[in-house]
Amino acid sequence: MKPKLAILSLCLLVALPTAASAATRGFEVRDLAALDRVSAPALSPDGGTVVFAKRQVNAEVTKASTALYVRNLRTRDMAPPKRLTPEGWSVNSPAFSKDGKSVYFLSAKSGPQQLYSIPLAGGEPRRLTDFALDVDAYKLSLDGTQVALAFAVFPDCKGDLDCTKKKLDDAEAAKATGKVFDRMFIRHWDTWADGRLNRVFAAKLDGEGMIKAATLLSGDIDGDIPSKPFGDLSDFAWSADGRQVAMSVRQANREEPWSTNFDIWLVNADGSGARNLTAANKAWDAGPVFSADGKTLYYRAMARPGFEADRFALMAMDLASGQTKEIAPRWDASADGIALSADGSRIYTTAQELGRHPLFAVRLDNGEVEPVAGDGSISAFALAGDTLAFTRNSMKSGDQLFVARADGSMPRAITQSAGEMLPEVKFGDYEQFQFAGWNNDVVHGYVVKPWNYVAGRKYPVAFLIHGGPQGSFGDGWSYRWNPQTYAGQGYAVVMIDFHGSTGYGQKFTDAISQHWGDRPLEDLQKGWAAALKKYDFLDGDKACALGASYGGFMVNWIAGNWNQPWKCLVSHDGVFENHAMGYATEELWFSEWENGGTPYDNPDGYQKFNPANHVKDFRVPMLIIHGQQDFRIPVEQGIALFTALQRKGVESKFLYFPDENHWVLKPQNSILWHDTVNAWLKQHIGQ
Repeated sequence: MKPKLAILSLCLLVALPTAASAATRGFEVRDLAALDRVSAPALSPDGGTVVFAKRQVNAEVTKASTALYVRNLRTRDMAPPKRLTPEGWSVNSPAFSKDGKSVYFLSAKSGPQQLYSIPLAGGEPRRLTDFALDVDAYKLSLDGTQVALAFAVFPDCKGDLDCTKKKLDDAEAAKATGKVFDRMFIRHWDTWADGRLNRVFAAKLDGEGMIKAATLLSGDIDGDIPSKPFGDLSDFAWSADGRQVAMSVRQANREEPWSTNFDIWLVNADGSGARNLTAANKAWDAGPVFSADGKTLYYRAMARPGFEADRFALMAMDLASGQTKEIAPRWDASADGIALSADGSRIYTTAQELGRHPLFAVRLDNGEVEPVAGDGSISAFALAGDTLAFTRNSMKSGDQLFVARADGSMPRAITQSAGEMLPEVKFGDYEQFQFAGWNNDVVHGYVVKPWNYVAGRKYPVAFLIHGGPQGSFGDGWSYRWNPQTYAGQGYAVVMIDFHGSTGYGQKFTDAISQHWGDRPLEDLQKGWAAALKKYDFLDGDKACALGASYGGFMVNWIAGNWNQPWKCLVSHDGVFENHAMGYATEELWFSEWENGGTPYDNPDGYQKFNPANHVKDFRVPMLIIHGQQDFRIPVEQGIALFTALQRKGVESKFLYFPDENHWVLKPQNSILWHDTVNAWLKQHIGQ
């Protein structure tokens, strides 16, 4: 363990509740739904104050709201953070003004979501924008005189925001509801297309009245910025002098559903002169950041077109010559973002590493990678001078806010951990293990003990299979698939980061493509055997396998190819009929990369690991869960799977959500999800 990481580990252990021995129960879904959630840390320019967002739910666990909280870092008292935004407001996206005296944020308090500011010393928020449309995101220029604003607009309206509002009103009033499409995407993630694009505008922050007009910056670029469905303005950057902006955009043309080719465009701050800086790279270019002198553009780049899980390399472009170079070519990790240190000598970024998600500093002169903050998963961070703020989660707590020096030393907690918020709850202890998997490669997994673990006893097991498939069930916190909710019911938990998982090198990640049903299955089988051999408290005769997305596919595949160990199965939003999936999903690049081409050019690739071809061997009771708004893996996949099981006479249930997408997000729906899954496990493996 690196010294700095060891220091942080010790501090985190000290921060754990000392009354843990008094805990009387395990963690359950109602705790998960009700816990406060901390996010979006922002530091004042001098690093002396941190502001962050805290989400809370009402007593009925039916409605959530988010407020901003502030903590002075110069005082040495133990005072908790103070609420900054007023009661009754729900806000998001905090950012400090240039002078550090005010905090900007977004809120829909007045109707459409708009930009506000509030004095750091407290007071009433002041509305800064007056638009008929939602301000979806914003980003301040470095000198604080301009702001970029993101809106969803109709392209033919150009910079006329009122035109978009009129078109929306006209569509709402129309008597006919039918829509005609002439190209994809007709729908994406959980939303049907209505013809609008996400575009960025700019406005002056002069303090004189509300902003009612803005200049279109991305009008000459035919694409969404922020990208859909989960993009943000980390793909947008102001130059230090405010005269230029850079943005990463994928072309919104007929090829978009099978393209991962995002390019970085350089545009003048008046919207003119747009030019593509990365046209030579047909893969994904993202996250531009200007150097302080404006001569260099830093960004992240993939190398292989059509592959969304390729390694993101850190790149530097000389803007005068257009020459590019990779900053850390020997670092076999995929960088998540870019933040420059105060002296401009290092890039701070997070990346997955062996089941964790640490924060690193990468030297620009030689590409050396230095650990800054580790243990668990760093989800967000902010830098200001020699101050670092970051949120960290683990398998025992959701995000907790810490501040430290820029090198990661001297960390201190600003908010509570889950254990401190729930002193009556005992979380299951966990540890990582490893074994020889496919190709004799080292494969890692985690085992979580039940909350009420007693040495010498055996416990039924929930065998969780992660999605992605380029993902990980590592040392982190989830609000959808959280192993502690199973440990809290008295189950042990086993999770395997099979070939295809991220954080173990790009070659390991690549190994799953076109091998969904063999290499990862071998890892799961060998990992299960290794866990049973190593941990004598696992009851291998009372075990259920559960998974979502790719994990749901694997459960469906297991049903016909490895059903011997399992007393029950749970498949959430998983692929069942793979050939049909290739035509019905929206982001075609994913299905085509993973199956080696289109369904018509390579039908055998879609049939090779098609769970529907093995229905004759289905015998294990299965719970199927699917959401109507899941356009990634359409609901018909879940219905077809349920039909197959029912027609064969295999015990099965179908939990259907008419208002959820690929994820179950509404608090009461999440509670129903967990209650249904737990009842299924209890029926088949006890507890």
